[in-house]
Amino acid sequence: MKKLLLILFLGVATTAFAQKSHYNTKKGLAVNGYDVVAYFDGTPAKGDKKIVSEYDGVKFSFSSQENLEKFKANPKKYVPQYGGYCAYAVAKTGKKVSINPETYEIRDGKLFLFYNSWGNNTLESWKEEGPDKLKPQADSNWKKIKN
Repeated sequence: MKKLLLILFLGVATTAFAQKSHYNTKKGLAVNGYDVVAYFDGTPAKGDKKIVSEYDGVKFSFSSQENLEKFKANPKKYVPQYGGYCAYAVAKTGKKVSINPETYEIRDGKLFLFYNSWGNNTLESWKEEGPDKLKPQADSNWKKIKN
């Protein structure tokens, strides 16, 4: 019986870790604590640490109660692609790279985030090289690296 309980516990712990491991959770929150709903209004905003919801084992913060309610009604609409890692890096290198939460694109109703630091804005590279070409590469790479 003890072995069965241990196996069940390890299975649950592994599943919980696997869910979180494919999200970029810097500072303990998805998208560096930015409100994922605000992107769809065209203005990235930091979330309030008091307005938080959990989805898929990850905490998301919101700048308003209204945005929290929108998220709860349809979380899949707002969750960023590739776990909130840099879309360009996922496409080109198959690596999980951190992002600048204010460098983003809404494409086909989905949120894509990008690295932007030290003169390297990967959103510009994404647009120059063509999202129609890069997105399928990123989708394929993401299946391999997300866990």
